Amino acid sequence: MAEEKKQETGLQKFNRAITNPKTQEYLTSVLGERKGSFVNNLTALVANNSTLQACEPYTIMFAAMKATALNMPLDNSLGFAYVIPYKDNKRKVTLAQFQIGYKGYKQLALRTNQFAVIPNATDVREGELVSRSRLTGECVFRFIDNDEERNKLPIIGYCSYFRLLNGASSTYYMTKEEMENHAKRYSQSYRSSNEYVRKMSPWTQDFNSMALKTVLKLNLSKNAPLSIEILDAINADQAVMFKSDKEYEYVDNEESMYDAQKAMEVAEQFADFDEIVNGEESEKDDNTASDK
Repeated sequence: MAEEKKQETGLQKFNRAITNPKTQEYLTSVLGERKGSFVNNLTALVANNSTLQACEPYTIMFAAMKATALNMPLDNSLGFAYVIPYKDNKRKVTLAQFQIGYKGYKQLALRTNQFAVIPNATDVREGELVSRSRLTGECVFRFIDNDEERNKLPIIGYCSYFRLLNGASSTYYMTKEEMENHAKRYSQSYRSSNEYVRKMSPWTQDFNSMALKTVLKLNLSKNAPLSIEILDAINADQAVMFKSDKEYEYVDNEESMYDAQKAMEVAEQFADFDEIVNGEESEKDDNTASDK
């Protein structure tokens, strides 16, 4: 009696996909000499992560290609970018989501050479918020210096701050309740009634990290001059890429997270930034922001 064919494992499925001649040809055309190191690093990443092995192989590959395009290493210890498994119950498959980390957004801002103070974010503890203007949204904080004492106090919110070389600055604050509502609104997994699905949400696994990233990302997208690279990162963040690194689907989000018109207005406002700083005539982009 013939031996029953063994079911292909997730790792075997990935290895078969990544070594497919057509895949190799495509990667060579896109990555050139970087293809070899890309394939080796990605294969090692998947081999050492059983949750990624459950994902559809090409969604892993395209997510990793986006990280490469943004020059973001996929190393969890660095916190720049991640490939996160997402269980798509509609398709009955597990997909790989690309996610930019909190440090990733800081790195992208640093590369623009437009910030006097690099965008930062922090939690706000009880007693640290002195006032918040209903009219302007401006906040006054008095942060506690003693970390030991501070960490004993409950978190009441999250804020982000940056200052540009031209002197313009922005502080963006959200209460913990506002952040909780934000997470429920934009993450299907976090608001799911299925306990397992909710448990797997990044918001459940590390709410504070997601909150810091969110308040920083919102501050940048709403109030900062956005480089093409930052816009690309915002659009790709938390997306699944099925056919190429330019075709995004936000499987865990039903609505757009960002105001595209606002982002365009801010970009136009700072279109002549290079001319102001360097005294040189700069060409205006007519790139539009498709904010998520």
